[in-house]
Amino acid sequence: MDWLVERLVDQPGYLPKHMFGCRACYYNGLLTLILADKEEPWNGLMVATDKERQPALIKDFPELRPHDVLPKWLYLSQDRDDFEEISNKLIELILEEDSRIGVMPKPKKKKRL
Repeated sequence: MDWLVERLVDQPGYLPKHMFGCRACYYNGLLTLILADKEEPWNGLMVATDKERQPALIKDFPELRPHDVLPKWLYLSQDRDDFEEISNKLIELILEEDSRIGVMPKPKKKKRL
């Protein structure tokens, strides 16, 4: 699924990390997407958002639904025929810094000595 984030990779604000055995995509300090290439429900794109902003995204992208395991995020299965088209539109929103996409990561807890 590397092709999905090609437009993000060259951006100075892009930072990839591993999360849940998947690729988490950060843009300008916000967690925006998680790319999952496993068995359902980890086979597609998770859009990091909060529950208050979900309805606005679902209105524009009715193909999105709350993830089965992490319902605070929206999910788009890679099995959909329109996966590439919708994913590209979501990437465009991230590049435009659409306020509906992205969550501030929680700071890591300090390890006790």
